[in-house]
This record gives sequence, C-alpha cells and structure tokens, in this order.
Amino acid sequence: WDNADFSRGVGTTFYQEFSTLNTAKPPFVRDVEAKVRRYLRSSYSAAWTLKITWEKAPVYAAWTDTRKTVTYQAVLTTDGFRSYILMLYQDGGMQWDYTRLTPTNVLIGYT
Repeated sequence: WDNADFSRGVGTTFYQEFSTLNTAKPPFVRDVEAKVRRYLRSSYSAAWTLKITWEKAPVYAAWTDTRKTVTYQAVLTTDGFRSYILMLYQDGGMQWDYTRLTPTNVLIGYT
C-alpha cells in the first residue's frame, strides 16, 4: 500500500470501526464472520472489526498519471483470541501499471 499517492488530491482513505462485543451485529460484520467461517472452516464470532478503504487511489508517483486508480480494502477482525485480515480488491484487481513502478518485487497481498 505504500505505492499509493494521494498528494495530488485524487482519491481518499477512510475507515469504519465496528465494536460488536455485547451488541447487535450489523450486516457487514455478519458477512465478515461468514467469510472467516467459510475460508477457515471454523466457528468465529467477531468482537471487533475495522474496515479501511482506499478509494480511487492513484499509483505513486501521482504526478505521472492520476487516471488509473484502484479501490481496495483491508478488513481486520478479532474475537479477542484470534485475529484475521481480509484483503479485498475491486473487480479486475489492481489497475496500476506495475511495469512503471521503481520496485521490481510487486505483490498484491502480503507475505
């Protein structure tokens, strides 16, 4: 994510926190729980969830091209004992031209 560049006033970043311990769970949190259960084949009930969205983020350096933007999210969630992250990308994946980036070891996701 360090290759996003918001310095030209294009794109935005925002977040939403869901504290669901002893409260009713909104549909978004229920969807996250269902994904964790399905992907990991285990029971899971979220106590806290954080959704971070990078919307229409231009690639670094933004002065080269602000037309190709990407929207992606990271969703962090925990039940107090186990923690998970969901990394979600817009349909079609990353739209940045990675061949123009300075680093040669470009990854989508984490290692």
